[in-house]
Amino acid sequence: MNIVVCVKYVPDAQADRTFSEDNTTDRANVDGLLSELDEYAVEEALKIAEASGGEVTVVTVGPEGAADAIKKSLQMGAHKGVHVLDDAIHGSDAAATSLVLAQAVKKAADGAPELVLLGLASTDGTMSVVPAMLAERLGLPQVTQVSTLEVADGLVKGRRDSDTASDALEASLPAVVSVTDQINEPRYPSFKGIMAAKKKPVETWSLADLGVDAGAVGLANAGTRVVSFTARPAREQGEIVVDEGDGGTKLAEFLAKSKLI
Repeated sequence: MNIVVCVKYVPDAQADRTFSEDNTTDRANVDGLLSELDEYAVEEALKIAEASGGEVTVVTVGPEGAADAIKKSLQMGAHKGVHVLDDAIHGSDAAATSLVLAQAVKKAADGAPELVLLGLASTDGTMSVVPAMLAERLGLPQVTQVSTLEVADGLVKGRRDSDTASDALEASLPAVVSVTDQINEPRYPSFKGIMAAKKKPVETWSLADLGVDAGAVGLANAGTRVVSFTARPAREQGEIVVDEGDGGTKLAEFLAKSKLI
C-alpha cells in the first residue's frame, strides 16, 4: 500500500515561543521538532505497512529546519521523505498549506495515494482543519479524528470518540484519515533505525516543482493572520494561608472572593 503521511515541524512546546516582526511564529530562535501529534500518524502508517506491505512516504512543508521532522519520521521507520521548501510559503494560512500539501501528496504518490494520514492537529496552530481541506483538494473521502483504524478490503474504518458518544466511520480507499493521540503508542527510533535513516532518500521540492503559483500562498495572500499579540503575564506568587485555627474559614473566603464557590 502506498501511504503518505503529512507531518509538521513545530516550535518546541517547552520553549518560550513567540512571534516574529511580521506576527508569524518565530521559528528561527526556538528549537523545533516533529509535531508530537504527527508521531501517532507516522506510527499508524508504519503499522499498516508492516501488516499489509507497502511504502510510507512522509511529506512536510516548512523552512530548512523542517528537515528534522522528516529525519525523525525516517528514524521511526518511514521509507522516504519529501520536503517542500520555498521562501514564498512563509506565512501561509491553512488553506494555502492544504494547497501545497495536496500537490506534494499527488507528486509523491505518482498521482494516486492509497492512504493519506495526518495527526489530529499541529501543536502550534491547533486548528485541525488541514485534513478536511486536503481531502477536499484531493477529491477523496475523509475520516477524521479517529482513535481506532482498520484498513482492509478496500475500506478504512475508524471510531471517533466525543464526550457523549462514539461514532463508527467508514470510507472507501483511497482516503484521507486524521488520527488522535489515543490510537497507538509511537515507537522510539532504535539505533538501527537511526543509522538506516541516513541512507533513505529525501527529496526537496519548490513551488515550481509542484506547479503552485507563489501568488496563491504566503503571508500577503493569507485569509487569516495574527493581527496583534501580547506576552503572557508573569505568574504571581500565590497567597499563603497560615492555619491558626481559622484556616478553613480563610480558604472559604478566598474561594468565594475568586468566585470559585
